[in-house]
Amino acid sequence: MGTALVTGASAGLGLEFAWQLATARHDVVLVARDEGRLTRLAGQLEAAAGVRAEVLPADLTDHADVARVADRLRSDERPVGLLVNNAGLGLNQGFVDGDVAAEERALELMVRTVMVLSHAAAGAMTARGRGAILNVGSVAGLTATGTYAAHKAWVRVFTEALARELKGTGVTATVVAPGFTHTEFHERGRIDTGHYPAAAWLDAEDVVAAALADVRRGAVLSTPSLRYKAVSALLRVAPRSAVRAFGGYRRPLEDAPATDA
Repeated sequence: MGTALVTGASAGLGLEFAWQLATARHDVVLVARDEGRLTRLAGQLEAAAGVRAEVLPADLTDHADVARVADRLRSDERPVGLLVNNAGLGLNQGFVDGDVAAEERALELMVRTVMVLSHAAAGAMTARGRGAILNVGSVAGLTATGTYAAHKAWVRVFTEALARELKGTGVTATVVAPGFTHTEFHERGRIDTGHYPAAAWLDAEDVVAAALADVRRGAVLSTPSLRYKAVSALLRVAPRSAVRAFGGYRRPLEDAPATDA
């Protein structure tokens, strides 16, 4: 695939995607807000893997910044062969009494940005006759646990529709739907996870390896781990009244840092 562009590359699954792609000899374009963190990562990737790591700082809730990333995806110079739409955030609040500005920011990041960048990548890739788009969804997209679940449900359906439209073009679209994964995501979202059993957690390394393997074989739906395949199957067949009764918002961690993308 040559060059891969990863959003949210400074932490969590995005960081792991960057490392696995670089060690597989792909050049990478690293996108996130924290330029200093991206620059340090780029230096580490270049030294360890011998690849080119390009830093593209951007706030993906800002339309102008999103347009700059879209322009990079359309560029014929070091063309991007794999887009990983990974950037996301968790909101530990109810909708009715929550901060609507925070809700708008989450919607921009996890819905609009995915759409705009996928459009740019798909246009450039189909013109070349090859490429892949990987969107990071969540098993939460099969639940009814707030607007995060709604955003991830949109990502899943959007990716399936995109995959259908891209059939026969040489370009693929995949959505990976992990469950609880050991990253900074929950801490940054101030989400208390202490009540979840150890068996519920996945390792970021395994999630990313499974997602990239599914991209290579052209799969549309990727669900890492047998346990979450079983959970997903159950959620698909369960009565929606039962699904709605599952889950909910958790107490924020008192001393955790603010939510970040």
